[in-house]
Amino acid sequence: MIRYRGYAIEDLIGRVGFAEMVYLLTCGELPSKPAAKLLEAAMVAAVDHGPQAPSIAIARMAMTCGVGINNAMASATNVLGDVHGGAGEQCVELFNAVAARLPDGSRDAATVDAEMITKAVTEEIEALAARGIKHVPGFGHRFHHLDPRAPRILALVDQAAAEGAVSGLFAAIGRSVEEVIAARRGGKRVPMNIDGATGVVFAELGFPPPLCRGLFVLSRSVGCLAHAWEESQSDYRNKGPIPRDQIWTYTGPGPRKVPE
Repeated sequence: MIRYRGYAIEDLIGRVGFAEMVYLLTCGELPSKPAAKLLEAAMVAAVDHGPQAPSIAIARMAMTCGVGINNAMASATNVLGDVHGGAGEQCVELFNAVAARLPDGSRDAATVDAEMITKAVTEEIEALAARGIKHVPGFGHRFHHLDPRAPRILALVDQAAAEGAVSGLFAAIGRSVEEVIAARRGGKRVPMNIDGATGVVFAELGFPPPLCRGLFVLSRSVGCLAHAWEESQSDYRNKGPIPRDQIWTYTGPGPRKVPE
């Protein structure tokens, strides 16, 4: 027999989706339908962001080196670190730290005063600054003035909160972080990005921060697979990070001899 957390595989097949299986294996229980919908939305949102994303670019470049799809996917996912791919984990850590500053028992958006959340967010951002951390994870994007994925995900979180599936507290914290950042920057807004929005989902669902990076890796691996496969269909040979006609110009020392 094959059982996952007590459930026979033959009973799960055709009855639960992939996101529900992810939740079952990582959390130990099947999620509610609204929770599963949120997790799936978060995973769908992060599958790809085009070849300018390092993980996707690496998947494509690896294929041009003559390796297999599994090697290309491994190469791509191996670079999902603190700078690229780790912001979701960092964001959940931030949200949890803010929540920990709230009075005991204040774990539902409906019972927490907005000023209380703002105070906790301000204190945590000041604590980050005191540690020399200037960039708040989950906010701002180098390409998008407003990340189109974030509002949609937050709307789904709001819907789930209205249905009682999640608390809504972390959505409130996420929005408060955006407001506090804007206030500290003289009104200049730094909108929530995909990492912040999926971080809200993961925090609402109770995932520990380290698992959140793994969830992003699961999601992005789909894009890595698709790009690797697409690149494999091309006869273009490229053994470096950029096309040959765009090679960088050397700017180091000129020719010189080794001293005798």
